[in-house]
This record gives sequence, structure tokens and C-alpha cells, in this order.
Amino acid sequence: MERERNESAGSRWGRREFLRKVAALAGGTAAAYWLLPFRGVKGDIVAKDDPRLQAEWVEYAGETGKVRAYLARPKDLKEGDKRPAVIVIHENKGLQPHIQDVARRMALEGFLTLAPDGLSPLGGTPEDAGKATSLIGKLERESTAKNFVAAVKYLKTHPLSTGKVGCTGFCWGGAMTNQVAVRAPDLVAAVPYYGSQPDAADVPKIKAAMLIHYAGKDERINRGIPAFEEALKKAKVDYKIHMYEKAEHAFNNDTSPERYNKEAAELAWKRTIEFFKEKLKN
Repeated sequence: MERERNESAGSRWGRREFLRKVAALAGGTAAAYWLLPFRGVKGDIVAKDDPRLQAEWVEYAGETGKVRAYLARPKDLKEGDKRPAVIVIHENKGLQPHIQDVARRMALEGFLTLAPDGLSPLGGTPEDAGKATSLIGKLERESTAKNFVAAVKYLKTHPLSTGKVGCTGFCWGGAMTNQVAVRAPDLVAAVPYYGSQPDAADVPKIKAAMLIHYAGKDERINRGIPAFEEALKKAKVDYKIHMYEKAEHAFNNDTSPERYNKEAAELAWKRTIEFFKEKLKN
């Protein structure tokens, strides 16, 4: 009954107002997110106009030309105040509002956060997620990976950056995060979520510390874990793997009720933030 009442309240107030009310009780929006008693809710966790943040669209130079990206940061930065930076790479649906929301969540944790649009070479992410998925398949793998590697350089030299850069990504973005780790020796930390693994021969190129999240019910992706882990060990990469046994692929996406797993998402996010703070802020 309590769950039903809360869901009804969320519908009546609208997601944003509901979160504000929960946040007042929880001590903040970030805390409120993890107190939400339901799964797969559409909408933003952190509002686009959250007064604690400054968010804007920017462009940076990539392998294929200009790459459009969503940049979010704490608003209270004073002159000379620099923050470590994190790249957030989207799923195979392109740079959807959900990933922009994830970028804002990361920014609330104190990071200069950049979410590039991997579909920039094809005109950018369309509103129709189905069309975006189709376009993803038309991207050239090598140049796409280099576009994300260019984001490392952009953030490393950004005037508000400390120069320490991390990268995280989900699904397709998890695979790209692995590729950035292989190709960007300046990357300090990488957190791929259920992403396909790089070739074992490329693993020795990884200089970043790795925190790797997998879903227990993700047979296709998980088939690549043994070879990846063996290569990580041989190359003496600083890594840790977490397996969320009851979760399915894409368990972090709270806009997908059939996949979202609140318990796994909460724990993985907590570990991700702790990892980035340890590796990027020290």
C-alpha cells in the first residue's frame, strides 16, 4: 500500500515536484534519488535548471570534426577553483536526456562533467531513440573511439579542470570507455558499465585504473570477462571487477523499467563516485 501511495503521489505532483518533496525529507536531491520506492521512472533525477549547477552545450575538436557535447559543473566555482573531470559516454541510443541527467548527477558530486554526442559526425542524436540506435551502427569504430579520446584532451586542458580526467559509460558507452582506456594514456580512471571488452592484445596499453561493472544476467557481454581479466592481470593494470548477480544488462538506466535494478544501480553508482573521488581528487 505504501508503494502504491507513493507512486500515486509521484503521478499527481509530477516527477520534479515529487523529487523536491522527497529531497526535503532526505537531505538533498542525490539522497532522494536513492530513496525513490519505484523502478523505471521517466524524467530527470536532477533538473535541467538545478540552481546548484551550470550546464551548457559545447563543441570540441574531434577526429571527424566538431563534436557536440553537454558540459555540466558545480555552479559555485570561484575564480581559480578547478575540478577533476569525468567523461560520460551514452548507450547505443545516443545522447538522450537520461545521459544528460547522469552528467548532471556526476557534476553534483563535484566533477567537471562532459557527455559527448557520439553521433555528431552523423548530424547528432535524433529525438527518436530507435533512429539513434540505427545510426550508431553506421559509425566508423576507429574514428568514433578517437572522438571520445579527444574529449580527454579537451577536459585535461579545460580552464576549470585540474587536468585529471576519468571516463565512464554504459552499454555501447561502456565498450567505448574501454577503448578510451586503451587509447588515452593520460586517462586516470575508467568505469565501464557492462561494456564489451577490448582485445586482449590492447590491454597492456591501459594506464588508467579500472573499476568494471557487469550484470549477472548478461551472458553475451560476460563471455568476454575471463580473457579480459587475464589480460588485466598480466599487464598489471590497477583494476577491480564487480558483478551484480541479479541484474540485467543496462541495469543503471532508470528510464527503462524492464532493465532497471535499483539495488544494483545504487551500489554501482556509490562505488563509481568513491572510485573517481579516490583516483581523481588525490
